[in-house]
Amino acid sequence: MDNGFELRRTHEKGEGVFATRPFRIGETVMVGAIDRELDRNHSHASQVSAERFVLHGGLVPKVNHSCEPKCGIRLNSNGAHDYVARAPIAAGEEITFDYAMRNYSVDYFAARCRCGSRHCRGRITGWRDLPAGRKADYDGFVAPYLIEIDDQAHTALAARRDHRR
Repeated sequence: MDNGFELRRTHEKGEGVFATRPFRIGETVMVGAIDRELDRNHSHASQVSAERFVLHGGLVPKVNHSCEPKCGIRLNSNGAHDYVARAPIAAGEEITFDYAMRNYSVDYFAARCRCGSRHCRGRITGWRDLPAGRKADYDGFVAPYLIEIDDQAHTALAARRDHRR
């Protein structure tokens, strides 16, 4: 059965997930399913709430990062990440997302980002480290808990500033 995607070897990244049919903006490309809970954040972990990390099953963990991603994140009814097209995806194109769309912090990719996009940040970062403009570009395509964590961090920072006055 063709789900609209397949795993393929790539020269640059080892392997990736590629579309076998076109997808329209807003269309669900992949449905996520949680394989197991994790006790911490690491390179294969997906953050699904402020304090919870999981490992997704199926091909979801094989979707590569891009600083100019074709997909965004939406939480499904099981709390897993679905990938949703934020740009048209043609058959044969790699399905990508920005790891910052799911994890508030990403501290485990020391090497330079290899996405090759014209908007490459130079390294893979989390939501916390994205510029405000990029966060705005991702509106509607990021996990909602990231915005909540950001709001809490900004509120705490403002409270500390007020306390010092």
